[in-house]
Amino acid sequence: MTNLATLYVVATPLGHLGDLSPRAAEILRSVGVVAAEDTRRTRQLLTHLGASPRLISYHAHSDPDRLDTLLAILAEGRDVALVSDAGTPGISDPGAALVRAVWDGGGRVIPVPGPSAVATALSAAGFGADRFLFLGFVPRKGPDRQRLLRIVAESEWTVVLFEAANRVVDLLNDLVALAGPDRQGAVARELTKMYEEIRRGTLAELAGHYAAGEPRGEVTLVIEGVHRRDEGASADDLAAGRALAARLLEEGTTAKDAVRILMAQLGLPRNTAYQLVMEAR
Repeated sequence: MTNLATLYVVATPLGHLGDLSPRAAEILRSVGVVAAEDTRRTRQLLTHLGASPRLISYHAHSDPDRLDTLLAILAEGRDVALVSDAGTPGISDPGAALVRAVWDGGGRVIPVPGPSAVATALSAAGFGADRFLFLGFVPRKGPDRQRLLRIVAESEWTVVLFEAANRVVDLLNDLVALAGPDRQGAVARELTKMYEEIRRGTLAELAGHYAAGEPRGEVTLVIEGVHRRDEGASADDLAAGRALAARLLEEGTTAKDAVRILMAQLGLPRNTAYQLVMEAR
């Protein structure tokens, strides 16, 4: 297959329509076909834009022939925009299969960036995100679930997970058992929507809170990485810590908050971070 038209991979709002970029709006108004994970939800967005492309349902349970239909449209020279329920396509949805097929067919793929629940939750959680792991939805049960939860428990980097609202408490309780009750985390639900909530605390605190009232809506969990304690910090980490501590104190940050920032951003053990802050004072 050659000479395919362009597939636009378009990020759409998590909830707040004001987050749609002007470029994304222009693409959705100009293409003749939109492949949507949920056509009802996407139709609301298109109506808001005054756009009327042909909508084709494309989701995890679509018939394999649906992929062939979209490739045939591209082969006819008609551009297609791929959108998910919300956020950036290809992340925990079936969009990657279409993108891969277009590449394999010699087509052109153009990303139109925008909202992402992963980046949004990370930005508001306040944990180190220089490096992080995104593990998507955790399996409901069995060895695969235990394997992923152990990765979360042992990760020195911040981990981001998706979970259905009615399974959040079970997930938090399992993480308490494996990662410990004092591990820090954040539950972000209904991001950018009317009932947005971002709750931060220990895993035990979060599990207790949501056991008393099950969360609703779409949920993203952020779990802080485990702090290195025994192996010590490298010379580069110490140098970076000294520089960051001096800058934070100069800017008026309290010593207590500076210690927390060094731990979060550089993964330093508490004692090391405290010593560097005291030296900087």
